[in-house]
Amino acid sequence: MKITILGCHSATPRINTHPTSQVLEMRNHIFLIDCGEGTQVQLRRYKVKFSRIKHIFISHLHGDHYFGLVGFISTLRLLTREADLHIYAPKGLKEVITLQMKLSDSWTNFKLIFHELTSTESELIYEDDKVEVHTIPLDHRVYTNGFLFKEKRGERTLDINKANDANIDVSYFRKLKQGFDVKNEDGELIKNELVTKDGPKPKSYAFCSDTAYKEDIIPIIKDVDVLYHESTFLDSQAHLTQKTKHCTAKEAASIAKQANAKTLILGHYSTRYDNHELFSEEASEVFDKIELAEDGKTFNFT
Repeated sequence: MKITILGCHSATPRINTHPTSQVLEMRNHIFLIDCGEGTQVQLRRYKVKFSRIKHIFISHLHGDHYFGLVGFISTLRLLTREADLHIYAPKGLKEVITLQMKLSDSWTNFKLIFHELTSTESELIYEDDKVEVHTIPLDHRVYTNGFLFKEKRGERTLDINKANDANIDVSYFRKLKQGFDVKNEDGELIKNELVTKDGPKPKSYAFCSDTAYKEDIIPIIKDVDVLYHESTFLDSQAHLTQKTKHCTAKEAASIAKQANAKTLILGHYSTRYDNHELFSEEASEVFDKIELAEDGKTFNFT
């Protein structure tokens, strides 16, 4: 599981501070999460192939989280993309993008498929044989979701030596990895657990931006491997959180601790702060496994 931060700052973009967007690589998928202004430039800068992005998840309809989307779609059209593009976003985004395409006479030559989100309860919005994605209802000034990405358990790991000792023909190795019991060369049924073990533990990633402090999400993200949680303010500006529906670094850390997250990545910093280490220092008073998002930073979790 690999996360590339394209942008992790709030509000207005600047030369060195880009609005929210990130890429999640999970089980051979490349998911684009939010698409703030300048996202396609950041994708090029960090060498993410446009063609591999087939699913885009937009948390809410504030500009710093989706103003880069129409430009990205337009570029895909110019690149003569043919593959379908799925967009999971609050209801209303389809209308916005469709109007922009209509007025500029820039209809795509590929299928643009919108999955409009309206539920205030967590729901499964994407699933295949490797990954599933659930919404995380958040508390912001407009309808907002985070997203929980979960790997499904993969194939079992085969112990070749044990399989050979059990006199199992190599043609059955695939079925063993799939979890089946098989018969050996002598016709004896060999239990799967005797020659295999569990494969790699499935990983999970929760993306939560933007939101006020919301303990309701804890059961949804319980035991998550990696939690990205907005931390717009330091304690000195905590009085702004309810008005703006954002969080402090300490509040993000509290969510991570209660959810038993393995790692917390802080981001969505207000541009009023130049020293991001202060976010880590404050959050570390509550939770001890802290990482700081930075534009261009990559996190690998194996």
